[in-house]
Formats: sequence, C-alpha cells, structure tokens
Amino acid sequence: MNEIDAKSLLQKLSQPGAPLVLDVRNPPEVQAEGAIAGALLIPMDQLPVRLSEVPGDREIVAVCARGMRSANTANWLRAQGRKATSLQGGMNQWKALGLPVAK
Repeated sequence: MNEIDAKSLLQKLSQPGAPLVLDVRNPPEVQAEGAIAGALLIPMDQLPVRLSEVPGDREIVAVCARGMRSANTANWLRAQGRKATSLQGGMNQWKALGLPVAK
C-alpha cells in the first residue's frame, strides 16, 4: 500500500520540498474536526473537475477521516500521473497521536 504514517508526515511537513496535504473530506467534516495546517481542501467527489488545482510536480498526501477515501484518492491520483500517497488511519490517527490540528 502507498501510505505514510502520521509521525512521518509531520516530520516531512517541516522539511524543504514538503508534500502537499490534500484533504478530501467534505466541508462539514473539516469544520467539525479541523484539518492539518496548510492542507488543500477538495472533497473527493469534486476532485475530477478540480484536478488542475493539484500540482503535478509535488508529492501529494491524501487525507480523509479514517484512510479509505484517501487511499482511493491516492490510487486515482497516481493513475492521473501524480505522485500520491495516503495518510494511514486518516485524521482519526493524526488526532489520536495529539498532532496539531488547525480549526
């Protein structure tokens, strides 16, 4: 599987050439739960028509609540020629580890 764990992602986000976090949850989920700071918010169902907003020259880490939608999104993005992985366990795991959340 093409996944990254939360602690590894947090470390990568502080380095030069950090990946773009692509949050594919729906707006009510993001509003209720918060998001990873700096994430690009594009609901999964809107991604096909908004693909131009996702850079093709940067690593992408897709994020959802538990990891299923983001895994599907990462697979789809790779089929579109993007370098994409999924956050293992999604925002649930990120928050369970006490990692920073932007409201």
